[in-house]
Amino acid sequence: MKSLSREKAEFLRVVASRIVPETGSLDTAAAGRFFGIIDEALGDREPAVRRQFAIFLGVLRWAPLARYGGPLDRLSFERQDAVLRWFEDCPVDLLRKGMWGLKTMVFMGYYAQPETNSLVGYCPTFDGRGGLRA
Repeated sequence: MKSLSREKAEFLRVVASRIVPETGSLDTAAAGRFFGIIDEALGDREPAVRRQFAIFLGVLRWAPLARYGGPLDRLSFERQDAVLRWFEDCPVDLLRKGMWGLKTMVFMGYYAQPETNSLVGYCPTFDGRGGLRA
């Protein structure tokens, strides 16, 4: 990934597996597409936004240290889910928005892959507005 360090990308994969469990079992090619989609989306953003995303990943990783005694990726699944739920409903607007931005990136990275279209019932047509004329 060009937009994130290797460490941040590995942490993103851990978090992604809690948000969309299927991402935990992606093969090498699918994981490459997953990170490619996210990298492209981040690449379209201003450098400041990319930095904010990377900083948010760091906050998300280390915030549980105060309560649970370890970083998010070293906690049990139950505690990881509790931390993610807290960020999702956080009273601090900036943290809540960061969490929803992260979830959006994970959903996009997974569900924008052609192989997942049928899993969610998406059947795209590539004939423009041809379906409207039928």
